[in-house]
Amino acid sequence: METPVRKPSEPIIYNRMAALRAERGLSRQELAQALDISYQDLGYLELGAYNPDLDLAFRVSEYFGLPIESIFSRQPFGEEGYGRNV
Repeated sequence: METPVRKPSEPIIYNRMAALRAERGLSRQELAQALDISYQDLGYLELGAYNPDLDLAFRVSEYFGLPIESIFSRQPFGEEGYGRNV
């Protein structure tokens, strides 16, 4: 299976997935299983190597019990350690 990669023409979607996972004491494998994706794909998402599709964004939102816009953003989340500042 080919790993999806964000195309250079796609906008960067910043996310707080790694921070939220760490706050909850979850391993990458545990969160990946809960979201029904591979742990490698979760790693690529956390690093900003590719953007989630809408279905996955909703699954992440539902899993963490947070609105999508508090997990994903077109702007970096700031200095508090959230998001991927590429």
